[in-house]
Amino acid sequence: MPELTPRRRLLVLAICCMSLLIVSLDNTVLNVALPALQRDLDASTSGLQWTIDAYTLVLASLLMPAGSTADRIGRKRVFMAGLVVFTIGSALCSIAPNLDALVAFRMVQAVGGSMLNPVAMSIITNAFTDPRERARAIGVWGAVVGISMAAGPLVGGLLVESVGWRSIFWVNLPVGLAALLLTLRHVPESRAAKARRADPIGQVLVIALFGSLTYAIIEAPTAPAAELLLFGGIALAALVALLAYEPRRAEPLIDLRFFRSAPFSGATVTAISAFAALGGFLFLSTLYLQNVRGLDALHAGVWMLPMAALCFVCAPVAGRVVGNRGPRVPLLIAGVAMTACGVLFAAFEAETANVTLVLGYVLFGLGFGFVNAPITNTAVSGMPRAQAGVAAAVASTSRQLGQTLGVAVVGAVLASGVGASSYRAAFVDAARPAWWIVAGCGLVVLVVGLVTSGAWARRTAERTAERLESGEVREASGVVA
Repeated sequence: MPELTPRRRLLVLAICCMSLLIVSLDNTVLNVALPALQRDLDASTSGLQWTIDAYTLVLASLLMPAGSTADRIGRKRVFMAGLVVFTIGSALCSIAPNLDALVAFRMVQAVGGSMLNPVAMSIITNAFTDPRERARAIGVWGAVVGISMAAGPLVGGLLVESVGWRSIFWVNLPVGLAALLLTLRHVPESRAAKARRADPIGQVLVIALFGSLTYAIIEAPTAPAAELLLFGGIALAALVALLAYEPRRAEPLIDLRFFRSAPFSGATVTAISAFAALGGFLFLSTLYLQNVRGLDALHAGVWMLPMAALCFVCAPVAGRVVGNRGPRVPLLIAGVAMTACGVLFAAFEAETANVTLVLGYVLFGLGFGFVNAPITNTAVSGMPRAQAGVAAAVASTSRQLGQTLGVAVVGAVLASGVGASSYRAAFVDAARPAWWIVAGCGLVVLVVGLVTSGAWARRTAERTAERLESGEVREASGVVA
């Protein structure tokens, strides 16, 4: 990639941030629209779960191959393809005649989304060659996630109440088209000097693992036992095959040697736990505020503002703390706050009083605002520079997988608890085990953050980096590692 002028670098950053905004905003906006969608399409609780999980599941499955494909055939080309597919998927979602069609079109959206975020990060990394400028650009990129969290509930509520739930997908159309035209004109093409080879078998195994596991969890309250055993068996078989197959490849989809690094393993577990808590929190809060309290989508969005605002404010603070003092303090703050939030709802029925409801939302916003920055930092901690992008991609995949599992597990628990009872009367009691799950996820963040951010953990990262670098040297010299 040729050296860009400062003005053009900023323009490239803005274009990439546009893509991140529509992908990130899409899920937070959709959560607020779930009750309206449920009424319009006569959707069950599991149907609502699939409208969210169909998107995050496909995203989790395709993030890593999308990044390596872009490195191989051209980042601009794949980024533009992602914008086209995502925009078409959004248009299809807006005209979906029924729930099954909406779920299918959400999967189309996710195929496009998988080609946007990891590829955009590669474009930014190559456009900003100065380390300090690159750090600031990545900081802006991270702030966009906070903006989407803060704006999502209000934007979603306003659109649903004024136009209808279908309008939340219309927003993506002009933004996607503008980003596509700007990319065509202003973003230079780039490729990796040595792109990773495709791993189709590993990719199929990952899709089988994620898909069958999610199906078994979501459908657990209503599906026959034989069907659940079948999909659970597929998930287990895919996991065993993945563990056996991937170490044999020179360039595996998932390099299992990474997990010898305690910080990397900790970042993976933290990402899954934190985003599982987020998925469950948003799912429970949205259904409670609208279906139990009877609020419209806009007022439900206003009630969730304390959570969103804290996420927005705390994310850049966490980034500075990670830069100055490392990831331990933000992870401990995040773990304590998210655990306290879950306990407040599970043990003290925080949703039944306005003060405790707001306090619960503040605690979750504080915790989640501090958790995101240290995840990527911890994942790449001590990794060789050549492997940092792959490590960050695994962290991103873990985030999407966590949110998928959070919605699946919490929704299944809620559906089992409500059963045939009156929805409003049974909701608080049915949600109590789900809130304990949220609290458990926060506790995992706390404990794992404490264990994987000390001196012992750093030594495991250094040893892992040495093994990876020595393996690369042997491969380059023609010796099999």
